Amino acid sequence: MARVLLLTNTLGASAEVLPSLGLLQHQVKILPAEASILIDIPEIECLFIDARRDLPAAKALTRVIVATGIDCPIIAITTEGGLSAINSDWGVSDVILDTAGPAEVDARIRIAISKVMNELVASDPSAREIRTGDVVIDEHSYTAKIKGRSLDLTFKEFELLKYLAQHPGRVFTRAQLLHEIWGYDYFGGTRTVDVHIRRLRAKLGPEFEAIIGTVRNVGYRFSLPNSGKDQFIDA
Repeated sequence: MARVLLLTNTLGASAEVLPSLGLLQHQVKILPAEASILIDIPEIECLFIDARRDLPAAKALTRVIVATGIDCPIIAITTEGGLSAINSDWGVSDVILDTAGPAEVDARIRIAISKVMNELVASDPSAREIRTGDVVIDEHSYTAKIKGRSLDLTFKEFELLKYLAQHPGRVFTRAQLLHEIWGYDYFGGTRTVDVHIRRLRAKLGPEFEAIIGTVRNVGYRFSLPNSGKDQFIDA
């Protein structure tokens, strides 16, 4: 689930600009397509710009945003007729048709964010590490350690631990974790998440299993050990 900003001068919900975006679980904030939003831009992971109608204005806004050095991908939304007007001069990361389906929109967001993260790691190798308390996760080598001890994790267990550790204290439902780790097109049940959580806790060991806490009737969260606040009960 990504934090997405949509810049548009169309009144109403995102469903009027990119209908499929409203069917996904991403956190979408809508602001006017104006340069003034750069003064206090919210923390986001992906930026959409509505380029369906006024292409010159959308291009000008995009170039201003790129010039500020924003560190998130920019995706232009356009109609099929507007595709021919979008080129490298815009500085966008990607372009998508307003008729794109949910699976395509979700894939474009994930790929665009991953590309930016990979570029960041290439320029700063230390950025590939996630450090939370005694947990160190290296995204590049797909390794995780706790107090220097290497954890023998499967790919999904690694992705699950990494995602939770990236958002310490935040509670995720099983459905959200299933979507983020297994993908939008995965049709397995949410019990898959429970099984992987149990396996992950077992590998963390008795001293650290509580860093993945269960919030009853809601889901799971990552928290630092010995906080005195977190208890878990398997559902």
